[in-house]
Order: sequence, then structure tokens, then C-alpha cells
Amino acid sequence: MAIGPQQAMRAAIAAPGIPRDADGPVFREPWEARAFAMALALHEAGVFTWKEWAEALGAEIKRAQAKGDPDTGETYYQHWLATLEALVAAKGVTTLDNLQRYRDAWDHAADRTPHGKPIELTPGDFE
Repeated sequence: MAIGPQQAMRAAIAAPGIPRDADGPVFREPWEARAFAMALALHEAGVFTWKEWAEALGAEIKRAQAKGDPDTGETYYQHWLATLEALVAAKGVTTLDNLQRYRDAWDHAADRTPHGKPIELTPGDFE
């Protein structure tokens, strides 16, 4: 899922706390960029507004801080992903049960995949 630099910068400005530099958002891991791109695509598809996103993300970060998250930046995209999952479930795009089903399948696929090889889901991962 490719996003353009202008889209990324608009999102970086609209959502609070995104780690960024002068060129736009920065990511520590590829999954962070993918989560960012998914949120941007869902916003552009009209699933939620940036105001809804910012409020939900802010609430997620506050919950994490209340549970002891030191808020040093390393967990920012974990909060981003949790917010994304909650919003798509709340908006009826999918269910939390379905998200858990895919998370479990991913874990199963990762367990059977040799280190350094791409992880691919198969129907057996969902059993």
C-alpha cells in the first residue's frame, strides 16, 4: 500500500504525536509504515475523520499511560495499531473477533515459518 509524500505529510500534521522529520513521518519498522498507510487509506475512504482518529488515538495513549507506558515514543505505533483496530470494529468494517482470528492465524504462520523467510497465511493457519 503506497502513500504519497503529500498524503503522509497531511496525515502527520492532522494526527497528534506522529514521529516525523522535515520530510514527513518516520518509522522504526516496516509494520509501522503499513499501519500508518492503512489508517490513511481508511480515512481517505471515509471510514473515519481525522478528528475522530485524533480523539481515539489520544484516548488510547492516555489509557496506555495510565497503565504505565513511559510514553518515550517506542510504543507510539502500537497505540496507532490498537486505535486502528478499535475504530474499524466500531465502524463495522470488521469485528474484534475477526481481528483476533487473523492475529492468531498470523502467530501460527509465524511459528511455522523459518527465520528470514516471508510469512504467508494459509487456510490451515485459521484452524
